[in-house]
Formats: sequence, structure tokens, C-alpha cells
Amino acid sequence: MMTLPEEEYAEIAADAGSGRVPSRTRVVAARFFGTRQGRLGFALLALLFLLAFAGPLVAPWSYTDMDFSAFMRPPSASHWFGTLQTGSDVFALTLRGAQKSLTVGLLVAVVSTAVAAVVGSFAGYFLGWTDRTLMWVADLLLVLPAFLILAIMSPLLAAGRLLLFALMLALFLWMVTSKIVRGMTKAIKEREYVKAARFMGVPPARIIYRHVLPNLASLLVVDATLNVSAAILTETTLSYFGFGIQPPDVSLGALIADGSRTALYAPWTFWFAAGVLVLAVLAVNLVGDSLRDALDPGAGGGR
Repeated sequence: MMTLPEEEYAEIAADAGSGRVPSRTRVVAARFFGTRQGRLGFALLALLFLLAFAGPLVAPWSYTDMDFSAFMRPPSASHWFGTLQTGSDVFALTLRGAQKSLTVGLLVAVVSTAVAAVVGSFAGYFLGWTDRTLMWVADLLLVLPAFLILAIMSPLLAAGRLLLFALMLALFLWMVTSKIVRGMTKAIKEREYVKAARFMGVPPARIIYRHVLPNLASLLVVDATLNVSAAILTETTLSYFGFGIQPPDVSLGALIADGSRTALYAPWTFWFAAGVLVLAVLAVNLVGDSLRDALDPGAGGGR
């Protein structure tokens, strides 16, 4: 059974004693931080973001700098993660790659989950030609070779086009979820409160956003979490094969690809970037699982 910290119980009890009803946000937050998994995932993800975006401010080297007196040097006081064959600082490059991967992951998750929610709910609510058209588009994108298309369009992903790269990844991650949302929307629209809203003349779009999508919150949170991980891994894979974020910028995938050639005799060129990638995916999955349980306590127990 999921348990909450004593302070959370005290806050909720105080609300009850004063006649106030705890907001849904406070209840979900209490459930989330009441689990060891939630606290660990949040702390790990916050630490990664802090390291990726604040770390360069205190790092002695920039990701564009090269130390011509230190080629392929192991970690030291002057180069915390060592250097590459070019004299570039591995610590600065890893932080830059983490910035790109985390940014791409969050952008893709927001866009793809939002598209899946809108397309699936509208298809399931309106049915008819709306349903057929939207599901035809989803089926078409499902059969297209996503990796091949992204590889062909990689020349468009020059430096400074991170948003375009994220939108392209999101284009291929919403279809399956939209079909699940469609099926659940068809069931939700038959509930009494939705029928009552229709009878009272509430516009369909308002019904969808106020009554349908809130009932799909746990599903959408899990989907967004999976999409963050999928986007980070896809970006890493594309960059590994040279089709992702393009030079002069850097990504974790490019670092891992370059470091794999020297991992045996210079492990610092590979393992730091790989370790950050593993920690990022782990943190996102921990946060997603805990959020799912917090939004829908019946779906799982506390940890």
C-alpha cells in the first residue's frame, strides 16, 4: 500500500479540519513525493538538468575549446572528464550533449503526446468521416520507415534547427497512442455526465478538453514519459550513425559513436556520455511510473 510522509498527512488533515478540500495538484504531489521511486526519479532528473544547464557556467572549458597541450588525456584537475584526440574537453562536450538530448526529449514528448491526445479524442468523439480521416493519417505514418525518412532529411538538421529536429521526431511517435485514446474516448463519451453536457449544449471541443482528456491523464503521462525516453534514444541512435544533430554542435549520440572507437584504451571518451544517457532514461522512467501511480492510485501500489 502506498504511504505518504507524515507532513503530507498533516497538511491533508489540516485541510479537512478547516473545511478546505485539497486541490488535485496537492493530492497528486503528495502521492508522487510519498514514494521512494518518485523522490529518487525527481532528484535524479533535477540533478541532470542542473548539471547540463548550470554546469557549463562553472566548467573551466567550453565545448568549442581545444587544449592543444592535452590530447587524449585521462581525467585530471584541469580536464575533469579527460580529453579527446582533438584536445576537446569531455566534460564540456558531455554537458552540451546532455542539453541537446534532454531538450529534444521534452519537446518531442510534449508535441507527440499533445497530438495523440487531440487526434485520438476528436476521432473517438466525432466518429464518421473525422474518425476515418484522422485514423487514415495515423495508419499511413505507421507504415512509413521513420528512420529512413529522418536519415534522408538529416541535411535539414543543421546547427540551430533543434526545433525542426524535435518536430520531425514527434511526427512518428503519436500514432499508436492516438488509437488507444480513440478507443477510450468512445467509452467515455457514453458516460452520463458527458451525455448531460451534450444535452445542455456544451460545445464538443469543451467537452473533450474538460471531461474526456482529464480521464486520460494517467495514460497520457505514461505516454509522455515513454516518448521522452524514445526521443532521447532515437536522437542518440541517429547521431550515432551521423544523421542526428549536425556539427559543429554535439550530442550524446555523436560522443558515444566517437568514443566507441577508443573505449578500450581511453574509456573516458565513451563511458561518461553513455552513463549520462543511461541516467537520463532511468530518471525519466522513474518519474513517469510514479506520476502514473499518483494520478491513478488504483493502477499500482506505492514503492
